[in-house]
Amino acid sequence: MGVITEQIERRFHMSLPELRRAVAAAPQAHPEATDVVHWHGLLTKAQEALETAEDALVAVLGAEPGELDDPAMNLARQVNAAVSVRDGRAMVVRFLLDPDAPGKRGPGAWRGAVQAAGRGPALPTSPPVRPAPAASVRGMSR
Repeated sequence: MGVITEQIERRFHMSLPELRRAVAAAPQAHPEATDVVHWHGLLTKAQEALETAEDALVAVLGAEPGELDDPAMNLARQVNAAVSVRDGRAMVVRFLLDPDAPGKRGPGAWRGAVQAAGRGPALPTSPPVRPAPAASVRGMSR
């Protein structure tokens, strides 16, 4: 969390508390800062949830050495889920902070979006031609 916070502060040239106050005062003034503050808040909550889940798992593991029972396995799954959420939110914050991230420069999310728009579809869009059904003749079998 500290590294990401430092990146935010370097990017916006102010401390995170100052940035939060600025965004709260005028959220429309700098949409990028508003997005970063929002996602950093979500990241902070995810980190707190992860720490809570880890503490609960450590408490269970410290109390009962041996094989993991179902409650301990459920806590381990909660820790894994919390790690995934936290890491995903950290990726979003890093993306928001990276001015050279894919989709942030050029004509659109995909750099060739404008050129492709004038060319038409990449695949044929007409329905496929299907063979005519075989005619059946009465009384004949194959």
